Amino acid sequence: MMHVTVVDWLVIAAGVAAIAWVNWYFFFAERTAVIANTGASGRQEVTVVVRGGYEPSTIRVKAGRPVRLAFDRQETSSCSEEIVFPDFNVRKFLPAHQRTIIELTPPKAGTYEFSCGMSMLHGRLVAD
Repeated sequence: MMHVTVVDWLVIAAGVAAIAWVNWYFFFAERTAVIANTGASGRQEVTVVVRGGYEPSTIRVKAGRPVRLAFDRQETSSCSEEIVFPDFNVRKFLPAHQRTIIELTPPKAGTYEFSCGMSMLHGRLVAD
């Protein structure tokens, strides 16, 4: 017969807590929301830092107006080397320690999800 000790229960609880935290961090954590600035060209512009996630992870823009997103990848993790906007049919490589520009225009109000190529890092473009 197996005897479960307090230490066993603490190890199990720590494991469950670690799994819950990893899932929250990769799938549910919002790393701030930013309203896009309108540049001199009338285009909405935002810089997104890529480092273990997207900062900001939520970007608010006006629907029907061009958006210029500068993804500044500050790491070499293989997970963050690609950005995917399925609603816009955009899939682009993000070189490490460089900025990559993506320009798109949300056609109507709504939420447009984006992620890394492995679908572990997530963000959203919210058009009003």
